[in-house]
Order: sequence, then structure tokens, then C-alpha cells
Amino acid sequence: MRRVLLVLMMACLPMLAAANDKQVALHAPEALVQSGLLKHILPRFSLKTQVRVTLVTEDQADMVFGPEKGRALFEGVGAVWHMDLRSPDHPGTQRFAKWLTSDVGRNTIQGFAPEGTAQFGPPPAREAKVAAVELDGDAVLGKTVSHVKCGRCHVTSEENRMNGIGSTPSFFVLRTFDDWDLRFSGFYALKPHGAFTQIEDVTDPFPEDRPSPIAPIDLTLDELEAVIAYVRSLAAADLGKPIEHQ
Repeated sequence: MRRVLLVLMMACLPMLAAANDKQVALHAPEALVQSGLLKHILPRFSLKTQVRVTLVTEDQADMVFGPEKGRALFEGVGAVWHMDLRSPDHPGTQRFAKWLTSDVGRNTIQGFAPEGTAQFGPPPAREAKVAAVELDGDAVLGKTVSHVKCGRCHVTSEENRMNGIGSTPSFFVLRTFDDWDLRFSGFYALKPHGAFTQIEDVTDPFPEDRPSPIAPIDLTLDELEAVIAYVRSLAAADLGKPIEHQ
């Protein structure tokens, strides 16, 4: 008899796992619950995905909406609300997180307007962090790093003068700018670099729904400092005298 029960239990395990994959345990503070937002978005998510989201206490949650920890999702009722994944490997949680950060999920959240006025909007844009870099790096290392990690777009030295993109300024041209050091120290915050550049301990990881469009460039602060030291050693390009208009 015990053997039969054991066989039945083993047979039921896959079905139980599949059922759990279709359920997400969510915790949200009372202020967010009372706003009515969850009653607005959760049925729409479940209708689209067949995944049911149930409100639970924080210690039981697969995902927590809170004002501090995790990825910022939206702003409203006096706080910026973040998504903290407590069970990041749970298929249902992954699907809910992907929906929340998709265009459909964002539009559903921002479309909540019980009295004709939207109650929630996107989180505030975060200011790019610019690292304070002292120009005492290794110029020899900087030349190598520049060639390997910048040379696919820029001419970085005489050795790769034929390999850059024609519309992209060379390091020699950039060296002519009065603020060249500021441009290089914060280049990862300037378009288009922010879409594909990661600086260790400075930039945030790419969002899962918006990965780098090309092979990313990964730099450490030491490597960035070395690049700046290398650029400082370059002679600025001779662009000739400004044209005098008659």
C-alpha cells in the first residue's frame, strides 16, 4: 500500500510543479493595495498569461513591491515603487517581472486613472554617475585598451588609422577639444556609448528587456584611467586655422 501511495505521489509531482509555475506570491504595502492599482493590473496580467498573482505576507512572497529595494518600476501615491524578486528563478515570477517591464505592462500601470487622472507614472530618470578620474594612469596600458575596446569605431593610434568608422572622430581630433578630459572620463554616459558600455562598479547592468544592441564594451575604472592617460599623451590633430569670412 505504501508503495502504491509513493508511486502516486511521484506521479503528481510534475503536476504540482506546473501548478506552482502558474502562481506568483506578491507582497505590497497597504498604501499600494488601497490605491486600487493592483486590482487594475493583476487581472489583466492573469488574463494575458494564465498566471495568477496572489497577495501574501512579505515572508511568503516570490516578489515584493516596495519603496527602496530592487528595480524601480513606477511612481505614485507618494513613493517610487521597486520590484524586488525574492524567487528570481520561479517561472511565474520571471513572467510577471517581464510583463511589468514591457511596454504593455508599463502602459497598463500608467493607464490606471480611476477618476480620469493617471495615478502612476514612470520612475524618475536617474542621473548618470560620472566617475572622478585622476589623470595618473598607465598610458601604455591605455593605448592597448583603446585599440581593443574603442578601435572598432575610433582611430585610436597611427597603427589603426584605417580601421575606424569614417563618421566617428579619431582620438587625435577629440584631443583638440578644450574639454577632452571630461568627454573621456564620462564617455559612457554620452550617446551612443550608454547603450553598449559597462563600467565596473559605476554603471548599472543592462535591463533584461533591453540588453546591449551590440557586443558590449566592459571597462574597469583602472582601464578608463589608463585610456585618459594615453589620450593625454597624444598630439592633438592639426585642423588648420579657422576659416575667416570676408
